Amino acid sequence: MIFDARATVLRGSVLCVLLSISLSVGNARSVQTGEQASFTDAQAARGARLADRHCGSCHDPRRGGTALPLSGERFLQKWATAGRTADDLFYIARTSMPFGAPNSLSAQEYVDIVAHLLRENGYPAGGSELKPVTDALSRIRLERLAAAGAAGGGRPPTSASVPGGTTTPAAPGAATAQKPTSGGPTQAELNRADGDRANWMLPNHGYSGQRFVDSVRITRDNVRSLAPVCMYQFGDNATFHTNPIVYKGVLYATTTLATVAIDAATCRVKWRHDWKLKRAQVWPQQRGVAFKDGRIVRGTTDGFLIALDAQTGKVLWERAAADPSKGETFTMAPLVFEDFVIAGPAGAENGVRGWIGAFRLSDGEPVWRFNTVPLPGEPGAETWGDPGNHLVGGGAVWAPVALDVETGRLYVPTSNPAPDLFTDVRAGANLYTNSMLVLEARTGKLIWHYQTVPHDDHDWDLTQANPLFAVAIQGKRRNLVAAGGKHGLLHVLDRDTREQLYAVPVTTRENADAAVTIEGVRACPGILGGMQWSGPAFNPLTGMLYVPAVDWCGTFAKAKELRFVAGQNYMGGSITLDPPAKARGWLTAIDAATGAVKWRYESRRPMLAAVTTTAAGLVFTGELEGDFLALDAADGRVLYRFNTGGRLNGGIATYELDERQYVAVAAGNATSFWGVPPAASTIIVFGLPQASPAK
Repeated sequence: MIFDARATVLRGSVLCVLLSISLSVGNARSVQTGEQASFTDAQAARGARLADRHCGSCHDPRRGGTALPLSGERFLQKWATAGRTADDLFYIARTSMPFGAPNSLSAQEYVDIVAHLLRENGYPAGGSELKPVTDALSRIRLERLAAAGAAGGGRPPTSASVPGGTTTPAAPGAATAQKPTSGGPTQAELNRADGDRANWMLPNHGYSGQRFVDSVRITRDNVRSLAPVCMYQFGDNATFHTNPIVYKGVLYATTTLATVAIDAATCRVKWRHDWKLKRAQVWPQQRGVAFKDGRIVRGTTDGFLIALDAQTGKVLWERAAADPSKGETFTMAPLVFEDFVIAGPAGAENGVRGWIGAFRLSDGEPVWRFNTVPLPGEPGAETWGDPGNHLVGGGAVWAPVALDVETGRLYVPTSNPAPDLFTDVRAGANLYTNSMLVLEARTGKLIWHYQTVPHDDHDWDLTQANPLFAVAIQGKRRNLVAAGGKHGLLHVLDRDTREQLYAVPVTTRENADAAVTIEGVRACPGILGGMQWSGPAFNPLTGMLYVPAVDWCGTFAKAKELRFVAGQNYMGGSITLDPPAKARGWLTAIDAATGAVKWRYESRRPMLAAVTTTAAGLVFTGELEGDFLALDAADGRVLYRFNTGGRLNGGIATYELDERQYVAVAAGNATSFWGVPPAASTIIVFGLPQASPAK
């Protein structure tokens, strides 16, 4: 069998994600009295060397790090707040770093790093060394940190001119929404997007999320002649998960802070908008835009929703919709339907109480909200023991949503409960975490739900509630939906009867049912395993689902005690990952009617890129090491391979212009914990050397 259990426990120091993702909550604090609440320059210098060695690859932008810089404005926004102390900083450092191997340094080394962080951010040194004891650390109040970054810090980049385009600064919180220059796409066009070969109007092509395009110009016979036609580089190495949107020959894509419109055939810039952070940035991921009636809508990493004019890039409205002080941030591409922009904030690992909501497309006004962690008295609250407990949360929404246009039903995947590993404070199934929610798109009313992992203690988010599709089973056509996530199973359910037809493993599953203990339990998938932000594609001609997945195991350990630091990661335990070299990827082709596995493609590294399939019997996808692939949809043979020089962990869109089929690929950087070198954010457009006649 391909998915044999592996018995050897492998622990290694991996790249750290200090202060941006916490994977451990323990109790290594000792309480003493009489310590001086200060540190020395020599101690800070020791800490600087340690931080460079253990944290620089993740947190130093000069080395391609995508995690929170350890000094400067962004650091201060996150940490220099009332009530925060150096003890909180020490705690998060000790329980976060190195990523995948927390608590692997000594207490003295961690406190030396804290001394370095304090000095770099303006706290004055003293005459005695700081000790790793609570009473001394807690007397250092972080609101005393300098109001501006000290030497070595980095402010967010300001807007800069873009050759061939225009940079438009964000409007300063305008109360009145502006009207766009022109319209389109219309609701009627979006309703037909699944069958549109000329445009790619939603992140997953159409509302159903099938990622199937009825194009036959690029075929099995000529795909080897594909070559880059043009490329656009954003000029940064930010995390690059964007899903390109294409409408009437213009391609729209995003990075953490930038939104750009380029010609979809030449990559010439039409306009560019750079968002200037107004509040703390929580995480750097950004996965794309929604587009309707002349408005480009996206979320920002500091919790805003903004609408841009599709013709000019001018800000039409902006709204502070999520609260970064609580750990909320927008990373998903919104979905737009009628006059609704539907989005929810990420941040389950920060202990947020998740929600998904609708905002008016015309002006950003809130319309409805559904709480994925019910408040006391709401349905589902009884599954949390004490639903009013401020120490529980989770259920954030960060992955794509799907829509059944005929019924007006929204399919939403939700993430893990919090704290992730310390389950004592959340008795019960913990609805509606790790669930597929089926909501009325116009009201947010819950119609039904399906929970894949009740009372999750492994951080096994449900990441996909798509595609929506129909197949014939025993002579009867049935409306189905695929649901999958980090637990490594693809579930297929009947949308009408709500019956699960099958569940298929798409990666290694080992000790999946073993409860997490203080001593630790090795299990597969690990915290970064299973299905991530790119979901299955469905080809109605082959009748197959094509599912990307990560194969990466780890050891889960529950903490001895629970500690909550508001706005910071809140795991309630530790997760030790296998070394990155042990992580691989799978693309699995599954008979959509029966659940039978037809073929598997194994990649040397995790498969995070989107999967797109066509009527010509092709599957386009990419690998983390940088290869853009075209595979035979029937048997998985690799027909074409091109190394882009970047990390393929974003979208892949195909479209036709002037009787020529193109494929746009997002090649750039991955977040630091995937263990790959940094790369520049780049859109690469591929095409055949000349237009090929349709068959």
